[in-house]
Amino acid sequence: MQTVETLIEKLDYLPPEQREDIRRAYYFAEQAHEGQYRRSGDPYIVHPLAVGKILADMHMDAQSVEAALLHDVIEDTHVSKEDVTGAFGEIVADLVDGVSKIGAIKFESKAEAQAENFRKMVLAMTKDIRVILVKLADRLHNMRTLGVLHPTKRRRIALETLEIYAPIANRLGMNNIRVELEDLSFSHMYPMRSARIKKATKTSRGNRKDMVSRIQEAIENRLDRDGLKGRVVGREKHLYSIYSKMKTQRKPFNEIMDVYGFRIVVDSVDMCYRVLGAIHNLYKPIPGRFKDYIAIPKANGYQSLHTTLIGMNGVPIELQIRTEEMDAMANNGIAAHWLYKSDPDPAGGAQNRAKEWLKGLLEMQQRAGNSQDFLETVKIDLFPDEVYVFTPKGNILELPTGATPVDFAYAVHTDVGNSCVAARLDHRLVPLSTPIQSGQTIKIITAPGACPNPAWLSFVTTAKARANIRHFLKNQRRSESVSLGHRLLDKALSSFDLALESIPPDHITTALTEAGFKTLDDLLEDIGLGNQMAQIAARRMLPHDGEATNPDSNKPKPLVIRGTEGMVIALAKCCRPIPGDSVMGHLSSGRGMVIHRDNCKNIASELKDNPEKCLSVEWAKDFVGEYAVDLRVQMENERGALASLASLISQADANIETINIKEKDAHLSVVSLRISIRDRVHLAKTIRRMRTQKAVNRIVRVRN
Repeated sequence: MQTVETLIEKLDYLPPEQREDIRRAYYFAEQAHEGQYRRSGDPYIVHPLAVGKILADMHMDAQSVEAALLHDVIEDTHVSKEDVTGAFGEIVADLVDGVSKIGAIKFESKAEAQAENFRKMVLAMTKDIRVILVKLADRLHNMRTLGVLHPTKRRRIALETLEIYAPIANRLGMNNIRVELEDLSFSHMYPMRSARIKKATKTSRGNRKDMVSRIQEAIENRLDRDGLKGRVVGREKHLYSIYSKMKTQRKPFNEIMDVYGFRIVVDSVDMCYRVLGAIHNLYKPIPGRFKDYIAIPKANGYQSLHTTLIGMNGVPIELQIRTEEMDAMANNGIAAHWLYKSDPDPAGGAQNRAKEWLKGLLEMQQRAGNSQDFLETVKIDLFPDEVYVFTPKGNILELPTGATPVDFAYAVHTDVGNSCVAARLDHRLVPLSTPIQSGQTIKIITAPGACPNPAWLSFVTTAKARANIRHFLKNQRRSESVSLGHRLLDKALSSFDLALESIPPDHITTALTEAGFKTLDDLLEDIGLGNQMAQIAARRMLPHDGEATNPDSNKPKPLVIRGTEGMVIALAKCCRPIPGDSVMGHLSSGRGMVIHRDNCKNIASELKDNPEKCLSVEWAKDFVGEYAVDLRVQMENERGALASLASLISQADANIETINIKEKDAHLSVVSLRISIRDRVHLAKTIRRMRTQKAVNRIVRVRN
């Protein structure tokens, strides 16, 4: 049975008084968990003790180990955060609270609870990074003892680990923990696949022994000959990485295991490059497979030289060359900061990178609509395969593979992303959806009045860009809805000879209370989105003695539409109205107002069923833009007739968006066209121009 003494023995790197505090924390936790047992039948205290040992192996500080021993007392016992603060101080209590789940709130679904717990943990992480280290150690021990649970629950926890905790460990550079979490998750999610790969790996290890030792000997001999010091170790692929490669590269097990991995650990950065030269003289490198992560470290602080060589008998060899500090950093990541405290902080860079990442998470959390949005956003952010690009000033920025100039613009600054209109890749103008390649120089062109386009969401890859675009569009839609709602309410009030500004504040407050809104803007937004009738809101605001005013005595003027309303006024696709047409507006719930031609079948049926949702509108005099119109043209089958028709449309300064031809009979064809024009006058000119074509018999504008 494990005892607190086995933990204390591991803590010989801490001063005696801190070890006493940890012993005290153990007895406090043991008392709090008295009478509680794990599914395996062991006393509950076994779990916090194991988590403490994992952190002790990382040489974590005393407060982290205390938090590990106490991490379940707030969540699972009668002990409160105040009790922990009184006994062990505020810092330890905050760490324990950050790791604890939200117990009191009842959520509608497991997914929502998981997302909210994750959000809470991220907020705690941004205050103190040690929260996530305690949480990872907690998850690691839970994964090691998952076998006693029901298979369905095992799979759910394993999937959560693969989707969230293993990528976080990777993001913080903690390779050892990531590998173990991935392999444990794999074995619980796919026990048979895991067992078969494990067996095949054992068999192949025996077959490969001879080749591995020959390659290792050749590398060691070359280093000795050139007077270079370094230790050469064979690299084992872990089960989950073999499985992932088989799945993504669609290769059989034999082809994955054909590659031999080695690592050379040396004592200085200079030596890394000298060893690289010697090895490239020994075996031929494969072009394009060399990566220098020493000059440009990965986001999680990982540094190494990677190269792939063709060895004896044409065998591919993957080689990593790094220093001892880089090796420690690669295996322990941010935890190397505590593990190698005596050094001048090799993990300082990783600490800063982790803080930067957490700062980004905090920003995303503030902009995300809800916890589930946030969790999905973070998942996208946790799987980066990086490309490295240059700013015009020569600074290096790191982005995930598949990133576009829009991602780059948001990585530089939110305002740059919001006002981005075009981009130059290596001085060439490219579409904003172009994927960026490593080594390219990017210049973003901005314009003062520009704003994000909803279509960007279909191609951006970074979480920051996605969160900022969504946030902007949500706010923009609100401001547009408020503005339209204001105009609709003013129009409704004008039939009572009133304006919104002239209504006493207490009447507005009463109307808001009746309708269940906190602010006037909330009411206006609801009216603008078509969820609330402006006429009803107007009647609620009337002075009680003003009821006598006859709303029909002076007919309200139609609402003027200008085309600058944005997303809350849409032109109906059924009848495709254009400036100059006689039109009606229909308030569509959640979408705002949809404009139809007044002879459209759909508006006729709405007028019959919901007359209060239809209102008269008219085009503003200065309405500008391009509008799609559907035309049906009946023409004779003559050679070159279609080409000359297209030419006539172009001469009329109109643009063909789509074209479709069906043969009616041996002599006639029907051409369905969608053209973009400015207004009715422009349409009439275009049709007149088209009629000059002799082959054209009839032109009809399509309605519905």
